[in-house]
Amino acid sequence: QVQLVESGGGLVQAGGSLRLSCIASGRTFASYVMGWFRQAPGKEREFVAAVSWSGSMSLYVDSVKGRFTISRDNAKNTAYLQMNSLKPEDTAVYYCAAATTMQTIKNGNKYWGKGTLVTVSS
Repeated sequence: QVQLVESGGGLVQAGGSLRLSCIASGRTFASYVMGWFRQAPGKEREFVAAVSWSGSMSLYVDSVKGRFTISRDNAKNTAYLQMNSLKPEDTAVYYCAAATTMQTIKNGNKYWGKGTLVTVSS
């Protein structure tokens, strides 16, 4: 069992930056692939980014490539999502997730946090 708690959301103007954090407790953090998803009002939850156990490999949805960076600190049991050049269309509730592989973080069973709201004003 893994418990995930997100923080760092808020209101920011377009072009600004935010850093989201996800603190994990429970089983060994380093054994999980970590990911971020988001859900905008009226839309389905979508994959945003994922990082491998060691942090050496990452994946991104095309819409955030070059603007967002996912990372992790296994010593702190924490995953991060640095979001730069934010756009109004990035407005969503952002969820942290943990899974056993890079495949399952996108399409399989995973643990979820409760989310943190990011609002980007134009």
